[in-house]
Amino acid sequence: MGRIDLRSDTVTRPTPEMRAAMAQAPVGDDVFDEDPTVHELQEKVAEMLGFQAAMFVPSGTMANQIAIRCHTSPGDELLCDETCHIYVWEAGGPATLSGITCRPIAAPNGLLRDVHLEGKIRPNNEHYARTRLVTLENTHNRGGGKVYPLEWIDGIYQWADQHGLAMHLDGARIWNAHIASSLSLKELCRNFDTASVCFSKGLGAPVGSALLGSKSFIAEARRTRKLFGGGMRQVGILAAGALHALHHHIERLQDDHANAKTLAHAIENASGLKLEQGPPETNLVWFEIDPTLGNAAQLVSTLQHFNIELMAVGPHTLRAVTHLDVSSTDASFVAEKLALAGSGKIPLTPVASHIEVG
Repeated sequence: MGRIDLRSDTVTRPTPEMRAAMAQAPVGDDVFDEDPTVHELQEKVAEMLGFQAAMFVPSGTMANQIAIRCHTSPGDELLCDETCHIYVWEAGGPATLSGITCRPIAAPNGLLRDVHLEGKIRPNNEHYARTRLVTLENTHNRGGGKVYPLEWIDGIYQWADQHGLAMHLDGARIWNAHIASSLSLKELCRNFDTASVCFSKGLGAPVGSALLGSKSFIAEARRTRKLFGGGMRQVGILAAGALHALHHHIERLQDDHANAKTLAHAIENASGLKLEQGPPETNLVWFEIDPTLGNAAQLVSTLQHFNIELMAVGPHTLRAVTHLDVSSTDASFVAEKLALAGSGKIPLTPVASHIEVG
């Protein structure tokens, strides 16, 4: 059996059909707004999610940071949960790129509710930052791929609207939320002024995300994309991969969710392993190894002997992510080895603890 890489759903490789679509894509200069394939992608994703316009960008991080820059001014503040991607894994972007601060708020599984936000707006006083923006993440990476309940988002929207705050969605894995919840993409995005989505995770495109919003917002966002170095030329080659993914790779995400449940079942039944957030709802499986058995780095190293790659994200915390390149057979094989290693039936390789991020 070949290498089974469960470190992230970003490790997917374009399918032969996707490569063919990319090779045949008509292209133009996107900085001049003349790439027909980019136009098609932007119009398609905007229509799917219920926004007026969209802009293709290299990464979800860039999409989020452009949104923050356009929603705020230096000295402002955004509200977010304390484990969200924008706050933890985007290199201090809000402060570095937009001159604003984040007010991180604790919430179970990273899923905020309006009650968590009460009292979090700074007073209208020259001593304080101005609270301008609320950001939510759906699905939530560090929350174990949890799907935001729509009624919770509705409550936050009503609260934010009452206080004149904008709403931004980090929807990198919104496709997974759509499949897991059976809610439409438009329903999941209906309360947000802007949203980012990723094509290079579960959908399997090699590069790319999109920022969505009103026509006027996206016009301003294009200026910020240029400022941040995200102006691209004949990028229709990449947009074609994303378009192919939108047409062919959304419904199949249910396979990834089923494979994640296969892994979770093995973890639940291994005496030395424990799921962090209970059974997975989507394709992310966060779990812990009992310190009496070993550490995360040891389990990662042990599974590498079987051509299995996991990610150590803490001294005793690991993440496994199912995706396009992981079959049900692969998932069953990994589940078998996890069960054996997690029950002490496969000796763990003695290595020092090591933490990866991403």
